[in-house]
Amino acid sequence: MQREQLAPTGTTSTTSSSATEETPAARATKAAVTTLADWLPGWIELRRRMLRVPGVQVSIRVAGELLYSEAFGTADEERDVPLTTEHLFRIASHSKTFAATACLILTERGELRLDDTVATWVPELADTDLAGVTVRALLGHQAGVIRDGADSNYWQLIRDFPDSAGLLEALHTNGSTFATDQHFKYSNYGYSIVGLIVERVSGSTFNDFVRTEILDRLNLPRLYPDVDGIDPAELSAGHSLRLDGDDEQFVMRNPSTGAMSAATGFVACADDLTAYASAHLPGDERLVSDAGKRLMQRTESIVEVRGVEKGRYGLGLELHTLGKRKTFGHSGGFPGFITRTFVDPQDQLVISVLTNQSGGPAHEIAVGVLAMIDLAVTAPAVGAEWPAVPDALEASSFTTRLAAGFGYLDIVDVGGRLALLHPGMADPASEAAYLEVVDADTLTVLASAGYAVAGETVQLERDGDGSIVAGTVAGMQAWPIETFLARRRTQMARSPEETPDGS
Repeated sequence: MQREQLAPTGTTSTTSSSATEETPAARATKAAVTTLADWLPGWIELRRRMLRVPGVQVSIRVAGELLYSEAFGTADEERDVPLTTEHLFRIASHSKTFAATACLILTERGELRLDDTVATWVPELADTDLAGVTVRALLGHQAGVIRDGADSNYWQLIRDFPDSAGLLEALHTNGSTFATDQHFKYSNYGYSIVGLIVERVSGSTFNDFVRTEILDRLNLPRLYPDVDGIDPAELSAGHSLRLDGDDEQFVMRNPSTGAMSAATGFVACADDLTAYASAHLPGDERLVSDAGKRLMQRTESIVEVRGVEKGRYGLGLELHTLGKRKTFGHSGGFPGFITRTFVDPQDQLVISVLTNQSGGPAHEIAVGVLAMIDLAVTAPAVGAEWPAVPDALEASSFTTRLAAGFGYLDIVDVGGRLALLHPGMADPASEAAYLEVVDADTLTVLASAGYAVAGETVQLERDGDGSIVAGTVAGMQAWPIETFLARRRTQMARSPEETPDGS
């Protein structure tokens, strides 16, 4: 692995730990994450460069313990500011999880009921079609509320996000599209109404309530309901969407979201975001009881498009099945930022990936990391069908990154087993093949069905100090990256008679 290609900086945040008791599944997951810690940075950085993303933050916790935290690239590409793990990102629709949690806190106190109506707490809307909409319908996106209003150019930063008066005026003019429980209809305006309800019930602003009842309770100093009052130097810059490969990228403004903070205003670093998400694991009742969390995490809506299921939603939480994992969490999209958090309650695993570019690959990177953790957790046990690495050899002596005409090739230690995989892929685990050590320079790809190189030999070449200088996989040679690039340039250099002017 070419660690010199990385640019990780920053420090780990010190947040309160989860009260959850570690399970056997969590212990296996911890071991997998620890095993992959040396390989993950090289893969994440490679994907960042391949996809031309300015910056990426990644944080992984298991049973509340921070196991991996790293930042890659730049916080501001125009000013060439290195990204750190302390930089703050807009986490956008992650905000909905805080709004739903706030409602459950008030519900468990007996101050709010999920079947309370909008008119009960926001009488200004009593004369609209939204009057009878319930809190539950709002939280599950079943209320039929218009998504972003009739003029949503605030998403293009053409105008300001609405304040409370502007929001209420817009909801009076054009607030409802469908009747309650007719369709799943994702709505930022719906969650902005939730923010108003939390204010009316609690007697404080939504942002103040979340600060006092969630963020301070969990000791999360790097998580905010909006950008108001934050030193701009602490914020990562958001970078524009590339409409195509040649499009210019530029830094975008980072505005306050006004009355829409409950839907999209929140700001965080990845470490504090995973600490917050860990508080939603079973057994941790610092915010909401386990019964309340089950209510949030069970299916409220099945999202079908033309008869095909596209997703599921709970109360303020997206629900995903990734392989065998049943996860909850949320995504976030804000001008200049794309973010993603997954929580697997069975393995007590939380991962957050934050990117500072519209269209950034936060979801893709998070899914790829989870796939590699799965690969490490499910690696076959040493036994008759899988001999151990000979005592005289170390698995680490085989790990490497090579390059050939078909791209990158890695030999990786996954849970004490060696695997051959292609790190240039979005899901590097999808075509991984396990390797058996024959001797210090030879490995065999274990037999399995597939399109790869099962049953064939991987032959390594080393220099005098034992460093790998080449490898042959299925008859094709590969080299360390710099060696490959130099060879390719020489190999592909045109002779004078091949150039148009004969020079």
